[in-house]
Amino acid sequence: MVIIKTEEEIEKMQVAGQILKELDLVLKEEIKPGVTTGHLDQIAERFIRGKGALPSFKGYGGFPGSICTSVNEEVIHGIPGSKLLRAGDIISIDMGAYIGGYHGDCARTYGVGEISPEDQTLIDVTKQSFFEGLRFAKAGCHLFEISAAIGDYVEQHGFSVVRDYVGHGIGRALHEDPAVPNYRQIGRGMRLVKGMVLAVEPMVNQGTFRIRVLDDKWTVVTADGKKAAHYENTLAITDGEPLLLTL
Repeated sequence: MVIIKTEEEIEKMQVAGQILKELDLVLKEEIKPGVTTGHLDQIAERFIRGKGALPSFKGYGGFPGSICTSVNEEVIHGIPGSKLLRAGDIISIDMGAYIGGYHGDCARTYGVGEISPEDQTLIDVTKQSFFEGLRFAKAGCHLFEISAAIGDYVEQHGFSVVRDYVGHGIGRALHEDPAVPNYRQIGRGMRLVKGMVLAVEPMVNQGTFRIRVLDDKWTVVTADGKKAAHYENTLAITDGEPLLLTL
């Protein structure tokens, strides 16, 4: 069931979103060769708790980190720890904050030091695919118009879209209905209405769209070992342009 939010509820979600906007700026400055993913996680947890919020991911389904840190071929759900970042790596950081009864969720992918042009293109296309989908995140449009716009843009640039994981609704629960695929679907999907809040999150691979899960039961990697990128924002459907809560 899709839960429609009131304006007051969306205002509460903006508080969580603001925390993540600020956290993103903090972490971006910390991403450099020689830093561990565990160090980034510690910074994130201190920052989120320092704002009076809780890390949405900490303990969620047993996940041990406050953020997800996915490096190179790791698509999503990378567990922060002792892994050292090296020049030329790319890292996707997925962040969540819970405050006032509501969650915010966003993700970014950054290069570590100087990265290859191919990797930078992957990051740029992943980010832009979100904004291609955003054009259809309006009342009166349909959910799968977002999906098609994202997937078509990615594939036109020679990359592939992960199919096993999708975006989602968000609110009092971190994951709510509806599911938001990042690739073209049959039909148009449900009509979007004011008050829907979605976490739209393209996950894009340089090679095949196929993935596998490591023995830690969390970390999702590309099946062919090529790199992946992730970009996500929480947004609210309004009477006009969508309201980006984490950007």
